[in-house]
Amino acid sequence: MSPVAAAPVATPPRRVVVTPESKQKPTIVDLLNDWQYLEKATHRLICGWGRAVAPWADKSVIHRHVWDQAECVRRLRERVAQFPGGKPDAPVSSRLEHIANTVLLAPNHNDALDGIYEILLKALLTAYGEYSTHAHPVHDAPTVALLHEINQIKSQEFLWYRDYRRRHPHPTTAAYREAVERAIAECGGFHAALPIAAGDAGAQPAGARTDFKYPRFGARDTPMWPQHDFMEYVRVDFPTSIEARRLFWAYGYMMEKNLPDDQLLWIYDGHYLPWEWHHDISRHLWDESRHGDSGYSRMRDFGIDFSDTGFPGYDQATRVTVLEAIAKERGLPLEQVYRDYPKYLDGLRSDTHITRAQMYEHVFMIGLVAETGHFIVKQEGYQDFKEGHDLESAEMMLFDIIDETAHVQYAHKWLPLLAEFAGIDNTNYRERGAQVRAEYQKKHDDVSAELARKLIRKPGHAPYDFYQDLLGRIRRAKPLANATTCGPRSPKPM
Repeated sequence: MSPVAAAPVATPPRRVVVTPESKQKPTIVDLLNDWQYLEKATHRLICGWGRAVAPWADKSVIHRHVWDQAECVRRLRERVAQFPGGKPDAPVSSRLEHIANTVLLAPNHNDALDGIYEILLKALLTAYGEYSTHAHPVHDAPTVALLHEINQIKSQEFLWYRDYRRRHPHPTTAAYREAVERAIAECGGFHAALPIAAGDAGAQPAGARTDFKYPRFGARDTPMWPQHDFMEYVRVDFPTSIEARRLFWAYGYMMEKNLPDDQLLWIYDGHYLPWEWHHDISRHLWDESRHGDSGYSRMRDFGIDFSDTGFPGYDQATRVTVLEAIAKERGLPLEQVYRDYPKYLDGLRSDTHITRAQMYEHVFMIGLVAETGHFIVKQEGYQDFKEGHDLESAEMMLFDIIDETAHVQYAHKWLPLLAEFAGIDNTNYRERGAQVRAEYQKKHDDVSAELARKLIRKPGHAPYDFYQDLLGRIRRAKPLANATTCGPRSPKPM
């Protein structure tokens, strides 16, 4: 058989994006804005439902997808702005909002994942592929190039979803699947821009005009308590023991995995804020998730796992209050409820949303208090671990310092606008930040002094033995050259 084709391969028909009525704006511009809305909606859908994903590694992926989606939106916005008359914030048809809300209002989080990562994602990939195939490969090469980039990102999202669904099988609720597929089909499958009908004020952000209730707590499948409360010893020994500080930073960074699950709600409830804010917070969120992975990875290097430390929530007090009420109401042993807490917490939905004043306070407390307040002790840790020849711990510290420097700048950048939306006087926010940090430091010092008087440090006392065991594991895994010579350092700031 001849290797030469019997007939030339047919060239796909071209899609021309100039019409007799066109002026300086090709028809692709409006379609790019429709696609931008749908990618932004996907971003919001992941934020709305993301807290329901429990496994640690899958949480990491969800948090990464928030950033990936933000980057998809950025690419589309930049391309729109490159065209004469291209406005990235131009209104789009409210029919797109209907599609997004249909996906959002799933019966459960597994259906929502199917809607986001299978039905909607495949429809978008099909539309992108169709345009890339039929657009002029030279005239609109920049659009085709960015669609290839977005396709690569979304293909990775789908590959994760496929693997997740294999590990967690789930048949999509038939009525939900039918509703999402019908809504997409009625809008032409995203192959052409939808005209804005007369009287249509345009699409609002996905979910903004619904009664959607996101998960009240971030789901997880790890123990909620450590074997023993070792952190009281760490709190006291932090200024005088480099080994205690090394244990703290591995565990403390692991605990930062709590923050991105909260920041998912910042993004969802911050729908009234400009896109640039969402982009910055998406990066902040992914950074905090990476810090959690850094800490957990270092814990594993040291032979420590969740079975030792648990993964308590930043909202642990609220979780405990809810679980205690459930135990009392159902007549169950509290220890059993603690052990099986996912069964009782994962199905709960929040009856409230973050107010504008609360949004301001969240950003203020993270940027001006928590992150700003830890720079000194982090720099000390970086230098001490480096001098002690634990370069991996030093590297963990350094990358966090770099990230947190950017995060503090985000806070300075956005607090004025957040204050304006909330009706808050932001004039002396720097001074207030310093004052709050001082208050936290004093409270911490007082608690540490009281603990120093009360803590039992005798072999045979289970919490003390556990603390010493953790230090011993770390010491055996990576001895510090300066373990006995490193001098006192600053106390924990909070």
